[in-house]
Amino acid sequence: MARRPSLLLAAFPPELAGLDADPPAGWATGCTGVGALAAAVTTARLVQELAPSRVLFVGTCGAYDESLALGELVRAAEALAVSLDVLEGRAYLPENEVHRWPATLASVLPLPFPAHQVAVPPGITRTLHGAQRLRAFATVEHLELTGVFAACHAAGIPVGAVLAVANVVGPDAHEQWRENHAWASRTLIEELRRRRIFELP
Repeated sequence: MARRPSLLLAAFPPELAGLDADPPAGWATGCTGVGALAAAVTTARLVQELAPSRVLFVGTCGAYDESLALGELVRAAEALAVSLDVLEGRAYLPENEVHRWPATLASVLPLPFPAHQVAVPPGITRTLHGAQRLRAFATVEHLELTGVFAACHAAGIPVGAVLAVANVVGPDAHEQWRENHAWASRTLIEELRRRRIFELP
């Protein structure tokens, strides 16, 4: 019986830093698209098509303050759906709505990086005020992770994520991200290779 593949996901090809063209042995790769909804739909489809044994998401993130250096790698402990409108009373969530999904990959694929809470808002936070509010719940911001984690939880597939800090959240975040995104993604993939993460059974 053929061994089930592991699945390596990213939002779009540059975050795979070439692994989409040449995946590690035993791994399949895919791109989820940008945003939590697209990520959930695409992850659910790929999980159904490929029946992977585990899912690892890689990408970049923004830090809510400068305590995390640009290029630093973090492991997602949990993906949290957050909204400034909810936090500031302009909207509310139904009591039974799920809004947090823990990483579940550690039991089958240890990831030797510091664990952090990952906030997933509906859009990129552009203000220092917003960053200060959200840092009470998480240390980094990312747009796809709740979708990926929710789809894997629904399918019972172990899932985790490693993210590279590419910017500090705030007014200059987009310019920082554009400047740092490519090398941060390469740094992440190179470190996974160096630590032989793709070779672990």
